[in-house]
Amino acid sequence: MLTLDTHVLLRVVQINDGPRPLPLNNGFNDSTAYRALGMFNPSETSDAYFILSNDRDEIWFICNRHLRTVGVLDDFQGFRVPLDLIARIKDGSSVAVAADTSTNNNNHTH
Repeated sequence: MLTLDTHVLLRVVQINDGPRPLPLNNGFNDSTAYRALGMFNPSETSDAYFILSNDRDEIWFICNRHLRTVGVLDDFQGFRVPLDLIARIKDGSSVAVAADTSTNNNNHTH
């Protein structure tokens, strides 16, 4: 495990024939930025797997090939934030980022 700047935010761009798991099929969406909690790089591959919390509050290791950088939010303490909110922050709008901006109501269906 490698430690990262815990304020790095990533977005999902799924490659359908890419490495498993496929994030959009497993509780992630393409309109959210996810905080990188860590990164794992197995010795048998050149891929890196980022540790992310999905929209169901599950921890997943997602291959770097499915991810793109969004930016760094220094004071952000949540696990995910909507991309449209990030765009307003980058435009200089005065937007407060809550500790957790998810709409998760903990009523999961598995």
